[in-house]
Amino acid sequence: MATAKIVITDETNCKITNLDLNTRKKLVNKFKYDIPGAKYTPAVRLGRWDGKKAFAQLGGSTYINLLPEILPLLDSEGYDIDLEDLRDYNNNFSFNAVTEDSYAHILWPKGHQLEGKPIMLRDYQVDAINIFLQNTQSISCISTGAGKTLLTAVLSHKVEPYGRSIVIVPSKDLVKQTESDYINLGLDVGVFYGDRKEYTKTHTICTWQSLNSLFKNSKNGEAPIPFTEFIDRVVCVICDECHSIKADVLLTMLTGVMARIPIRWGVTGTIPKEEFEKRSLQVAIGDVIGTVKASDLQERGVLSNCHVNIRQLVDHGEYKAYQDELKYLLTTTSRLDYIAKMIQEISQTGNTLVLIDRVEPGKMIAEAIPGAVFLSGASKSTDRKENYDTFAVNDGKVTVATYGIAAVGINIVNIHNMVLIEPGKSFVRVIQSIGRGLRKGHEKDFVNIWDITSTCKFSKRHLTTRKKFYTESSYPYSIEKVTWQ
Repeated sequence: MATAKIVITDETNCKITNLDLNTRKKLVNKFKYDIPGAKYTPAVRLGRWDGKKAFAQLGGSTYINLLPEILPLLDSEGYDIDLEDLRDYNNNFSFNAVTEDSYAHILWPKGHQLEGKPIMLRDYQVDAINIFLQNTQSISCISTGAGKTLLTAVLSHKVEPYGRSIVIVPSKDLVKQTESDYINLGLDVGVFYGDRKEYTKTHTICTWQSLNSLFKNSKNGEAPIPFTEFIDRVVCVICDECHSIKADVLLTMLTGVMARIPIRWGVTGTIPKEEFEKRSLQVAIGDVIGTVKASDLQERGVLSNCHVNIRQLVDHGEYKAYQDELKYLLTTTSRLDYIAKMIQEISQTGNTLVLIDRVEPGKMIAEAIPGAVFLSGASKSTDRKENYDTFAVNDGKVTVATYGIAAVGINIVNIHNMVLIEPGKSFVRVIQSIGRGLRKGHEKDFVNIWDITSTCKFSKRHLTTRKKFYTESSYPYSIEKVTWQ
């Protein structure tokens, strides 16, 4: 019987040698996935690329977290296994479990909903944290509004006896939000993004974009410090909203220059549907080991209940390409005016956050609504935070924002209406966007979701997909066709 040798080099990568060509081809094909939209790229059209992402190479290189699926295949092919572990650093850790009152000696800060009260961990937070502590490479799918930032801070605190932690978040707004929770727990924390770059703290919070920039500049010799120095003594990397990190960036950094970091935890409100994205998360961070659904938290009164009101505007145009259809939907002035009036009427029932994909139509809608504010990536992060904070003390406020800055991660309380304009068919975008409105506020325990869409061909197809998302997430919905012309 032949013997396959598996050589483990770090926390993510391994190489399998002594396999025959047929077995190696089987491994490559088993872990190869289509990249959506790749068939339209020049590389595929010219035959230079097959439009797929492979997580096992013909030369034998693959990932440790795939071994549970690889070993049965090797066994079926008649191979014995010889394992060689080349890791020469500590990757064994022992953590004491947390309880609901582990941090009760610390009070919630001024401005928090629970200002002045002891920090008490909810039972599902306790469960999630303790499962993480038992599984040092893992992902937990925890609904938006469940208190993931506090959970992350507790995890960083628990690893302090062993070294430093790096927390990767999707946006500048979430950097500041996360930093405040770390400060409140009394942790030695710094941030790395934009003009604020702090290197020597025990815990560092950064955006994946800033981290990727440091990585690239470090290779070119243009970084303020080498990347290896930035991660010196780091034993833990936590990816908050890990679904939002670009798959290729995630793989390149976490399985490359950061591959020797032993503790890797990911938290997210939505696991992507695309197989290559799910595999990227698995090989770079770990398996999904726990789930806290929004519907469960709604039943327990932690999150607001909701209803999705689908308003399907009757449009008669026919377009061969989606982009042509979208151009009509988001640039027709009379149509945008109608939507603006609809939003203004909706806002009479409370604070309203409107999300849209494009900047110019977002501006036009905001300008058509008295008192409305428009926010995009061009807005200063301080201005965005000030705007979000005013939701807590206002009623009838209208903010129009792009999905890119407001659909993921940020904490906005007291939203009574969420308006999604042509939200498309991305599971992550749709569910994360709704999550912005589920947080409970002062005397607010219900949110109306308004899905504004069209009867045009592509828009109708996308709505069919979204209805499946709503059903899967246990969000009740109703549909009304609206003649607007």
